[in-house]
Amino acid sequence: MISNDISKAIEILNNEDVVAIPTETVYGLAGNIYSEKAIRKIFQVKQRPLFNPLIVHIHSIEKIEEIVSEFPEKAKLLATAFWPGSLTLVLKKKPNIPDLITAGKNTVAVRIPNHPVTLSLLKKLSFPLAAPSANPFGSISPTNSTHVANYFRNTIPMVLEGGQCENGIESTIVGFENNEAILYRLGSISIEEIENVIGKLKVKNKKEIAPNAPGMLARHYAPKTKTFLVKDIEEFMKNYTHKKIGMLRFSSNINFSRSAHLEVLSKNGDLKEAASNLYAALHRLDQLNLDMIVAELFPDIGLGKSINDRLERATKNK
Repeated sequence: MISNDISKAIEILNNEDVVAIPTETVYGLAGNIYSEKAIRKIFQVKQRPLFNPLIVHIHSIEKIEEIVSEFPEKAKLLATAFWPGSLTLVLKKKPNIPDLITAGKNTVAVRIPNHPVTLSLLKKLSFPLAAPSANPFGSISPTNSTHVANYFRNTIPMVLEGGQCENGIESTIVGFENNEAILYRLGSISIEEIENVIGKLKVKNKKEIAPNAPGMLARHYAPKTKTFLVKDIEEFMKNYTHKKIGMLRFSSNINFSRSAHLEVLSKNGDLKEAASNLYAALHRLDQLNLDMIVAELFPDIGLGKSINDRLERATKNK
């Protein structure tokens, strides 16, 4: 199921089936954007609601002309600054882009991923790929091929091997409303980095009904284990001394009992490293048959905001 064979991935995609692909953010579940059969399989396999739009992946900025009807100046500045990379732009779509991809909206989400394997794949295909994260809807996103195989061992034909995802959380999503730049999803590129290029952003990253972009729903990226987000783990733990607990911290160690398991995301206090390690740590904790997972709030700066966003959505009650 896990393979390095790009030619095999091309064959599967040309036959209107789906392949899990690596990106620098997370692994995606990819299909030909012009194949209704492939796109419906993505939604079916993920159990993803049809109202949640998909992201189109292309290999060069020149291909954008085939996808969008308008390319605002601020969008061009962002594309020049961050593509290939972890930025998704939501732009007015061309009529040839299927409504199934865009959840019936007149806009389409598009990006150029920064991963050599998937860029090579995209260059060899005659069509762009739609690729939401390769996980069941609402679950922890996958950052290596084994995560994907564990989720979909009997339901997809292939996971294209690309190693561990470098950035580890999804792309940042920016759209435009009345010529104003809107942040729809916090991600691997910080708000500060975006604002350095185009100025102040309006943040509108929560929407339960007809979301403008992926990742806007309240509960998402969630472990099966009941998860809490707290300001002070040590204080929280005092009330649960007899529970089997998994702890998620940014940088510092902690005195904990034998019934607890600790994941430290960056011993050096590096937010980029912490973001890269976040989902893999949650996967490990979720496999330990714990009573609960407790995550500590991260510094509310830079990528800390993106990590907190993922943890807040992971801890929302079902």
